[in-house]
Amino acid sequence: MELLKVNGQVNVKKLAVSVLVPVVGGSIVGALASRNSQEQYDNLKKPSFSPPPWVFPTVWTTLYTMMGVAKYRADEKAKLQEAQSKTSVPYDVQLGLNFLWSFLFFKWRLRGTALVEMAFLLAAITLTAYKFAKYDKTAGLLMVPYIGWVSFALGLNYSIVKLNAL
Repeated sequence: MELLKVNGQVNVKKLAVSVLVPVVGGSIVGALASRNSQEQYDNLKKPSFSPPPWVFPTVWTTLYTMMGVAKYRADEKAKLQEAQSKTSVPYDVQLGLNFLWSFLFFKWRLRGTALVEMAFLLAAITLTAYKFAKYDKTAGLLMVPYIGWVSFALGLNYSIVKLNAL
């Protein structure tokens, strides 16, 4: 597939690692952070635009895969210019913030803190997309659905905080 090729080649090992880190990491974090929280989440007041529960793992798996492909493409292009750290640092920051959010919202029930953290996450994702696009336009574009979903999730998080204020 052409999307996976960088300079006409695919480094299968690097591609696999780039995709598996967010996909597997996100699955593990999700399992750890939201263990026994489904009932808690079901009992929260949610806005009318809240998607059904099955949407979240479907969307996140897709976004984590796209994010991994974007990282692979950006890293491969940046490597040619000996600038890989310029793409890795913002990516690692946004991925860490992404994983932290689940703990804040579900495990520790700090929904207001999770909302603020998500605003920083959105900024970090946007910066990552910008940095990726400097080296590979496709990598930057692959991050756009992630920006859109996190923007939506920010609104959802805000609405949940407002609807469940004590």
